[in-house]
Amino acid sequence: MIRPLGFNWEIGIITSFAARELLISTLAIGHHVKTEGEGMTAGLIEALQRERDPETGKPLYTPLVAVSLMVFYVLACQCFSTFAVVKREAGSWGWLFFMIAYMRGLAWMSSFLVYQGGRLLGFE
Repeated sequence: MIRPLGFNWEIGIITSFAARELLISTLAIGHHVKTEGEGMTAGLIEALQRERDPETGKPLYTPLVAVSLMVFYVLACQCFSTFAVVKREAGSWGWLFFMIAYMRGLAWMSSFLVYQGGRLLGFE
């Protein structure tokens, strides 16, 4: 489900399931970046630039993957606190499940079009 978007398991499953604000810190933990603050960001950038696809040897994190990820994050609702507020405000589980399915479906399709379209245009 996540490979056609250019995501690996770290991005697709672990990093932002609870909230998108956790992406950077979770990636830093996963890549064993020890420093904090500005040093963590620089260390994470270096770690992500070194990461290679084991099958092809190509960089795993490319600008196209970054754009695909940003498009997904703009459109997907994946924050547990937002789910709780929608459930409380809407008063039913139906609206909550509709919102989750609709927004994730829209995010997935848009990210898919960006990533696969970019690959077709040679931006890999």
